[in-house]
Amino acid sequence: MSEYDVVPRTGSLKLKAIADHGIKKKKKKGEKKKEDQAASTVAKVEDQEDVEAAIEAKMRERNPLLNKTKAELRYLQSTSKMQEKRVMDKASKTHKMRVEEFNKQLDNLTEHFDIPKVSWTK
Repeated sequence: MSEYDVVPRTGSLKLKAIADHGIKKKKKKGEKKKEDQAASTVAKVEDQEDVEAAIEAKMRERNPLLNKTKAELRYLQSTSKMQEKRVMDKASKTHKMRVEEFNKQLDNLTEHFDIPKVSWTK
C-alpha cells in the first residue's frame, strides 16, 4: 500500500480565486433607487452636452476656418499664393523651353561629376 492510496479522490482541485467570485454582497433596495436617479440625471446632462457638441461639430464641418487662429489663416493664404505662382510658372513654359533650361544647367556643371577614365595605359 502506497501513501497516495489514502488520499480521497473527489475530483479536481478548487482554486481560491474562483471560489471568492461566487460570493457577492447584496445591495439594499434604497441604494438602487439612489443610483437609478443619479444615473438618469447624469444621462440627461450628457444628452444635452452631446446635442450641443453635435451642433458645434456640424458648424465646424460647414466652415473649417472657424477652428483656425489668425496665424494659421495667414499661413494658409501664403501657401495658396505660392502654390498658384508655381502652377502659373509651370504652365507658362513649354516642354521645349524646359529641355533647353535643363541642358543649360547641365552645361554649367563642372566636369567633377563626370565619370573618370579608369585605364592607366591610355
